[in-house]
Amino acid sequence: MTVTFQLTGFLRTFTGGAREVRLEVPGATVGDALRALGDRHPGVSSRVLDEQGSVRRHVNVFVGDQSIRDTGGLSTQLRDGSTISLLAAVSGGSG
Repeated sequence: MTVTFQLTGFLRTFTGGAREVRLEVPGATVGDALRALGDRHPGVSSRVLDEQGSVRRHVNVFVGDQSIRDTGGLSTQLRDGSTISLLAAVSGGSG
């Protein structure tokens, strides 16, 4: 299945500056797709996943416009042509 990743600035260092990466993924879940991305672009996995293999708190992962936190996490099912967006979480502000 073909999956397209849209990458935020903090990950582009590992993809030669590419904003978008299209991959053939051997599997059907977000976890499978992230493993394939990490295999192709070393360094991405350690920025997106923690030591236990969970998505880091400061990273948001979306399939289309839905956060995987609401759709099954890394087990979220993908379809051929899915788009996965990897974004740095934004927090803070003034009171």
